[in-house]
Amino acid sequence: MTAKYAYYPGCSLHSTAVEYDASFKAVAAKLDIELEEVPGWVCCGTSPAHSTSHLLSIALPIKNLALAEAAKATQMVVPCAACYSRFKFALYDMHHDQKIGDEVKEIVGSSFQGNIKVLHPLEVIAKLPAAVLKENVKRQIDDLKVVCYYGCLLTRPPKVVRFVAGGQTPPEAGDDVEYPTTMDKILENVGINVLDWSYKTDCCGGAFALSETDAVLTLTQRILKNALEVGADAIVVACPLCHANPDTRQAEINAKYNTNYNMPIYYFTQLMGLAFGYSPEEMLINKHLTEPALLRNVGKEQSRMSW
Repeated sequence: MTAKYAYYPGCSLHSTAVEYDASFKAVAAKLDIELEEVPGWVCCGTSPAHSTSHLLSIALPIKNLALAEAAKATQMVVPCAACYSRFKFALYDMHHDQKIGDEVKEIVGSSFQGNIKVLHPLEVIAKLPAAVLKENVKRQIDDLKVVCYYGCLLTRPPKVVRFVAGGQTPPEAGDDVEYPTTMDKILENVGINVLDWSYKTDCCGGAFALSETDAVLTLTQRILKNALEVGADAIVVACPLCHANPDTRQAEINAKYNTNYNMPIYYFTQLMGLAFGYSPEEMLINKHLTEPALLRNVGKEQSRMSW
């Protein structure tokens, strides 16, 4: 049976993270997940909104949820962890502050009911039986050893996001806040070799890439260092912001710390897509700034390929 979701790509997946958008849609098609982009969606505001106006930071996400609700959606998928966080906070504040709720409804100008669920792609895919994932595997890429990087927003704060809690309370009904394993299990089910490591939910600096570059280089270097220490060939992410700093800052980090990092950063959907039989070109692997790791068994004529 086809599972249907409203889809909010956000600004990043229509620009700098287009490979995340393409790979998620491709994986969704294989898994019989139907995505319908929210008509007329607007930016959720992310950090600029909530750092300047609390009311605006709620109104922008609620406007998008109201649009999805008007399109008869009951669940909306949000791939960017920053967008996901803002939607979760907006719903939380609407439900816990009557005054804010009334003000936002007046601003948005709709009869928003607030019954729509916000889900991350990891939560959507985690609902599927492991057998469904395994039966779609067409290519073995188990020679690649990876670590899963969730970043600091996806699981925090637990009382607001309730990551993989299915709407249940207490928050502990979901994934572990400090050491989540949802992405790990999904990748393992499609044949990816996932390693344990210590930096799953540490911050990379996120939106401070331009304003606090030195801090970002320090934080990101720690992530790369630990990934390399545990034997990883690549880091796998589930957010455009978590992808940006580790992918784009390695040359600067190498210059500052006299290191030689060349660690590929993949979206989890890209590796799923490769396992499901899509080509590297379809997964837009060559869009990354850090050269992707060599993958065995990808391609019909060569046992090892790079892009």
